[in-house]
Amino acid sequence: MLRAAGRPLRSKPVSVAIGWGEVEHDAEHVVRQVFDHAEARDRGHRRQWVVLVDGARHQLELIQAEARLRHVDVHIVIDIIHVLEKLWAAARCFHRTGDKATERWVATHALAVLAGHAAEVADAIQDQADHTELNGEQHRGLEGCVRYLRNNTEFLRYDQALQAGWPIATGIIEGAARHLVADRLDISGARWGPAGAEAVLKLRAVAANSDLDAYWQDHLAREHHMLYPARDQVRYGFTA
Repeated sequence: MLRAAGRPLRSKPVSVAIGWGEVEHDAEHVVRQVFDHAEARDRGHRRQWVVLVDGARHQLELIQAEARLRHVDVHIVIDIIHVLEKLWAAARCFHRTGDKATERWVATHALAVLAGHAAEVADAIQDQADHTELNGEQHRGLEGCVRYLRNNTEFLRYDQALQAGWPIATGIIEGAARHLVADRLDISGARWGPAGAEAVLKLRAVAANSDLDAYWQDHLAREHHMLYPARDQVRYGFTA
């Protein structure tokens, strides 16, 4: 989700959130489409551009490359839910299943991350791991969490994001994806090709936005124009 938004910072005006997804095209195409829509709403780049992501390295590289290409400053924020998943995975390496201390451990470190101390949390987890007897699988689980926090520290500045009024979780996008995609495509016995799935999902999006009647009237008008051209249509000339 790309959002040129938040509450106004200095003289920066507010815009709306933009979410984009496709079945037929790859991530590079989707990122380009999102930036196209954002630029259409903010051609002068006068707003704060905030990109909320899940932290996939390839996704981050695509966003940064597109931002450089368009000469626009973007603020990237990783979804806090993905960070919590990493913390829970690390907590289970230190605590037994059902141990109430697990939740307290996660809460303590999560609050520290929200306060902008992701690097310090990574150091604390690493220090605890160094002084705890763990097996190989547990060490690998902890290393994954520590590496994630350290590699993405610049995108985990939740203290700044919250102060600016930026989003830190993709709940609205996840909910839309579940309603539009999972509820239709993820049904027993269904087989989909990319083109068919894309067409069905676009229709579901149109219907969900209460635009189906207007779309269908436009579709019929265009089809009628194609099958029954106007009498003077032969006099039209191409300008390209």
